[in-house]
Amino acid sequence: MEQETSDFCLPVNNSFIVESLSFAEIPNQSKLFIEYQKNPRNLAEYYPNSVESHTELSAYIPQVLEDYKADRNAVCNALEEMNRKFGAGEKTLENINLLRENDSVAVVTGQQAGLFSGPLYTIYKALSAVKLSECLRGRGFKAVPVFWIATEDHDFEEVSNAFVINKSGNVEEIKNEPKREAENLPVGYVKLDDSIKETIEKLFDELPETEFTAELKNTIGEIWKAGESFSDAFILTLKKIFDKYGLIMLDPLNEKLKKIAAPIYVEAIKKSDEIVNALVKRSEELVEKSFHAQVLVTDDYFPLFWQAKDTTRNALKKSRKGTFKTKDDSREFTIGELAEIAESDPQRFSPTVVLRGVVQDYLLPTVCYFGGGAEVAYFAQSGEVYKILNRPQTPVFHRQSFTVVEAKHRRTMEKYDLTFKELLGGKKENLPKIVEKYLNPEMTKIFAEAEEKINAELNRLDENLTKIEPTLAENLATRRRKIVYHIENIRNKFHKAQIEKDEIINRRIETLFEEILPHKSLQERTVNVLTFLNLYGFYFTDWIYDAIDLDDKGHRIIYL
Repeated sequence: MEQETSDFCLPVNNSFIVESLSFAEIPNQSKLFIEYQKNPRNLAEYYPNSVESHTELSAYIPQVLEDYKADRNAVCNALEEMNRKFGAGEKTLENINLLRENDSVAVVTGQQAGLFSGPLYTIYKALSAVKLSECLRGRGFKAVPVFWIATEDHDFEEVSNAFVINKSGNVEEIKNEPKREAENLPVGYVKLDDSIKETIEKLFDELPETEFTAELKNTIGEIWKAGESFSDAFILTLKKIFDKYGLIMLDPLNEKLKKIAAPIYVEAIKKSDEIVNALVKRSEELVEKSFHAQVLVTDDYFPLFWQAKDTTRNALKKSRKGTFKTKDDSREFTIGELAEIAESDPQRFSPTVVLRGVVQDYLLPTVCYFGGGAEVAYFAQSGEVYKILNRPQTPVFHRQSFTVVEAKHRRTMEKYDLTFKELLGGKKENLPKIVEKYLNPEMTKIFAEAEEKINAELNRLDENLTKIEPTLAENLATRRRKIVYHIENIRNKFHKAQIEKDEIINRRIETLFEEILPHKSLQERTVNVLTFLNLYGFYFTDWIYDAIDLDDKGHRIIYL
């Protein structure tokens, strides 16, 4: 019998303090995402199968199973072969076997194959999927976590770097760009070369030496090596981190999966005009309602990329005469020709972002997808593609979101009475409070007294000038603003000089903002997991897993 709650769904009590902050209080979030987090049902026209809580997903499972038409065993055979190739553990293989059963569903997430696993949110996505699959199983439903690696993406510049917190507490960029035979090569076809050795040396030169460093360096060296494909190294890194959780890896470049996906490619090609028209209209609707359309769709858009024989990925654009050309004009096709090729040789195609979700949910019996804020917004557009291709739109959840605050930074925040919400305002906004309240309250008092006296005298002068000549009073008002501006400018310079005077305090504040808000954005969008695996070992992953609260739609701050 179905239970409404399960211990698998709840965060585990531990010694860490965990706070939550609504995304509405975090800068630079899209309006559509904020509204979706508040109540997705208010946006039912864009998200018809949305649910407010993960506990409602069980009601959606019968529809998922009824609409799943792919050859389940063929999909699982491909997944088993793929995961065995990477040395998958017993739990992952058990999950693949569970997925073979006709009443089993998949909790899916995914990400580009970034250097050393990319930003922290990649880890949080995977753990979100694991947690929800465990929750569903705890309530009597068969569910497995699947990670879709976006190996078809060709923007290598976007995934070729990783950021860590170095010995000095600063953000350090680690970059690797192996030689490539051609541009626009999908990440899955990029091979690491000898330059990766130097990259790893630089990485561990920057990281502080801890009891976990030697083992971690050895592990990374065994995975990221010359001759290995960039995406395979990424998969092996995730396998190392998540093997005990049974996370299933899926590489969409796999030829067997391409063949299974061929019917949805063919249908999308035949209905491409209808898809583009619907996407253009949906984009206009979103903009009219002051929402942001994530994907720019123009009349010449095409929902699939062409994979050339040299394995490069090329956009297809509709010409004036109704044919479709590659961006460099080297190939030209009719709709009929494209459909025939997709049926006989689907390896020549890969979906664009608006079609990817449909392909993913055609291959898998997906009960929900975990994405970031931008991906949530994508679904408002791609919902039209689901509709045209007669597929039910998958419910989407925002992945769990975290900032990890080390003990030394927690102590700094406590000492200067700083909240995470206040830190979001930036270093410049927080310096006055630190200096005036804790470092030099005497000087703060002098500034206040001086301003009070100046204002009093200016008020007295204004009163008398008004009686003599009103235009002089107006002139005084202009000069008053300049006087106030110059005093405020001096005060700001005092704040900066005061904090720089104390080297230790200045360093604490600098490193606080560097680690918690690198590049003035949330930590999870920049920092790589190796920062924390080096400090705390692979226990770190367990701490994050234990901190997950699927009922919490906010950003969670973990104080170590």
